[in-house]
Amino acid sequence: MLRGLLVVGIFLGMLEAENIADLQTKLSHLQHQLETSDNIWLKKFKNFESYGKISVEIQKIQERLKKLQEEKGDPLEISALKHSLQALQHQEKLLDLYKTHPFKDLVEKPTITNMPNVTSPFGIIGALSFIKSLKIKYTTMQGHQKSLHQVLELLAQELEILKELQALQPKKWATPLYQEQIRIIEFSNAQSLLKASLDTYAKDIQEADQSIKTQIKDQLFKLLYVLLGALCSVLLAWGLKKLSHKYLYDDERSYSINKAINFVNANVIVLIFLFSYLENVSYLVTAIGFMGAGFAIAMRDLFMSVLGWMTLILRGNLHVGDRVQVSKDGNTYVGDVLDISMLYITIFEDVTMMTYLKNNGRAGRIIFVPNNYIFTGLLSNCSHLGSKTIWDSLEFFLTFDSNHQKAVEIATQIATTCAQTYSQMAQAQFSKMRTKYAFRNVDASPKVFIMPEKDGMRLFISYLADAYNALPLRSVISLQVLQAFLKSKDIFVSASLKPKIEEDPEPKEPSPEPSSSPIPQNPV
Repeated sequence: MLRGLLVVGIFLGMLEAENIADLQTKLSHLQHQLETSDNIWLKKFKNFESYGKISVEIQKIQERLKKLQEEKGDPLEISALKHSLQALQHQEKLLDLYKTHPFKDLVEKPTITNMPNVTSPFGIIGALSFIKSLKIKYTTMQGHQKSLHQVLELLAQELEILKELQALQPKKWATPLYQEQIRIIEFSNAQSLLKASLDTYAKDIQEADQSIKTQIKDQLFKLLYVLLGALCSVLLAWGLKKLSHKYLYDDERSYSINKAINFVNANVIVLIFLFSYLENVSYLVTAIGFMGAGFAIAMRDLFMSVLGWMTLILRGNLHVGDRVQVSKDGNTYVGDVLDISMLYITIFEDVTMMTYLKNNGRAGRIIFVPNNYIFTGLLSNCSHLGSKTIWDSLEFFLTFDSNHQKAVEIATQIATTCAQTYSQMAQAQFSKMRTKYAFRNVDASPKVFIMPEKDGMRLFISYLADAYNALPLRSVISLQVLQAFLKSKDIFVSASLKPKIEEDPEPKEPSPEPSSSPIPQNPV
């Protein structure tokens, strides 16, 4: 009987030992799995445990040092303990973050700060990026929650094994079981805190998302209204330009009006956007005032040019296609206006008498006249308000014994015949100008005067010619008058008088050869 009980006891002991070995194998496998895991929760808890162990070790060394110093123990041992203490204190300082709350940065709810305020369409992209960043943080927290759940599952398996081992070997496994229970409590508390943080953070994200989407919706509607306003401005400008093409038969005036419409339209659109998206317009007005004052001083000519352009556009004294004459520093240019920009008046230099008198026969240049020149210089418009005519003049020099009355009659008859069309045209134009200017009765017929000079008589002929092409009529009248004088036996063209040409700055020596050519006075 005793032998049977002994055999049974041995058999049961073998089974128990085999069971313990099997449980220890499973426990070792789980512990290895936890130690080699890349789980962030386990890493932080290991740092927390390391901090606790280091603190205990420091406390032991400090107590040992105190005892050795009181007993005046071995100096080498004291020195070694001090070095060990310094190394441990340095490690403790590095792990100070894990002193009390190892999972603080993982379980705390992120604070939503710097939430964008969408005040313009450009802020929509930033607002959407902000919402995306919040959702990324939330996804990261969900990943942490999932990894924490995996850790707790492994710890629960480890706890069950330790309970079985503790039941078989109470003294040996009581402490590991207690430590495992402490670990599970720490991780369970972290899981509860993380769940609460996730719930709260989800609500915060929802509120922020709703607020930003409302702002984006408002900005999209606002942008739509602004674009509609700008479109209305564009359509209005287009309609005005169509009306100008339909009812204005003068292409030059229509061109100027279209440029003015484009300028006003562009400024209206800019103002629509500025007043729609500037939070405080008074700041803009103040800033523009100070900047404008500074720029007005530093860039006076530029601002004067812009002011000149506005004057030309608003008053309409000059239009594209007008024949103008500009004088600057002794140089005179005559030509047609090609363009009136904000800074320059562009002129195409035509072939006129000024080409012969001043420019050595050269013409065809593009002249850029700053708009501020209208305030400081003289710019003559030969075709103002649609006028197509201009007074031109010729001079002949007769001897004292010539039949002056006959010469006047011949010159008057020829000038009247040749310039009749332009005289009638000018008379009609002068009548139209009376609506704007105080024109009295202006005689448009040719005018012929004779005046005494030192060595003879000067015959002055003035007549109306084409403002854009005066040279052909000048040539015709000059040739006919000269031929009529040469045929007359009592009219003698003087060669001793040389007229003074005021436009020529360089004095010229008198020609030794007699000249009977008429001398023009009008550069056009």
